[in-house]
Amino acid sequence: MRDIELFQQALDAECGATGCAAYDTTDRSWRRLNCFQHEALLHARVPRVECPSCGVKQVEVPWARPGSGFTLLFEALVMAMVKQMPVQAVGRLVGETDKRLWRILNHYVEGARARARADFSNVREVGVDEPASKRGHNYVSFYVSLERRRLLFGTEGREGDALGRFRLDLMAHGGAAERIRELCMDMSPAYIRGAERHFPLAEVTFDRFHVKKLFNEAIEKVRREEQKERPELKKTRWLWLKNQKNLTKSQATDLAVLLEPSRIALKTAKAYQMKLAFEEFWELPPILATAFLTKWRRWPGRSKMAPMVKLAATLRDHQRGLLRWFHSRISNGTLESVNSLVQAAKARARGYRTSQNLITMAYLISADLDYELPI
Repeated sequence: MRDIELFQQALDAECGATGCAAYDTTDRSWRRLNCFQHEALLHARVPRVECPSCGVKQVEVPWARPGSGFTLLFEALVMAMVKQMPVQAVGRLVGETDKRLWRILNHYVEGARARARADFSNVREVGVDEPASKRGHNYVSFYVSLERRRLLFGTEGREGDALGRFRLDLMAHGGAAERIRELCMDMSPAYIRGAERHFPLAEVTFDRFHVKKLFNEAIEKVRREEQKERPELKKTRWLWLKNQKNLTKSQATDLAVLLEPSRIALKTAKAYQMKLAFEEFWELPPILATAFLTKWRRWPGRSKMAPMVKLAATLRDHQRGLLRWFHSRISNGTLESVNSLVQAAKARARGYRTSQNLITMAYLISADLDYELPI
């Protein structure tokens, strides 16, 4: 009974009552850090007290959080390990199922108010992207602070409503939609509508990496159509899509042969030259940018290659967001670095069962949250 009295003296019930009467004790066990290679458990008789307002309740212990079967130090070890290893691998090392370990992760990311304590009041520039969470058309949307280079919010889906969910989350963390001055994203109509609706004061910069992706997709369509008559284009996909500096020596040689002026001109080669010419756009003085776009768009029009004509029309319709680059100078390069960390973790884990697990892992490794762990 002396143990009960000691706990009772320190007790301050959630309802504010003090001096609750001792009721009984309950035997409890917690998984703790191993003793060398041996699994170790901590056993204790935990008092229960009778509160006039709440009834019978168990006293909280200082070495574990309520409802957990692990000590705080054990959970801190797990949190440190899962940043570097797949959850299943950590489970094998510590002798626990991955489902129990995911409960620990979810608690510290969401349940322990780690995100609730995050302060977004100074966020002004946001990058938006939608990596695939699994094969098929299952996507998540990530919102990253381009100033702080950290993940702000993740949610399932990539429709315009995802921006609405981000706005609500931003407000819940001290931010405000009217303080967001710059959004960097792709040319998705859903994102554009969502930005206009939920962030009407923000200027949109279309991500230069997304523009490059549009060029690559158009060139690939041209190549696939042309290779029916020009068999030398077969198995040359990556010659046209990779950056020139990333080509191997043999790839660079093969590409040079296909681009030789003496050859019968390839449509794919012409499309590739259009792509190279457009790269100059990002380095121009702002005063020349509009004239460059106007002049460049005539080239695909004369070529009569449908994918390139469509691309030129897309760039024309989104010209304002392209020109915004010369003022904001922002891109989703920061977001791509976050994505690379997340995708590396996803590859090590060979995928995640749910999109929410992917988002939880993204917060863990990219959100710079304070989990208030004991170590």
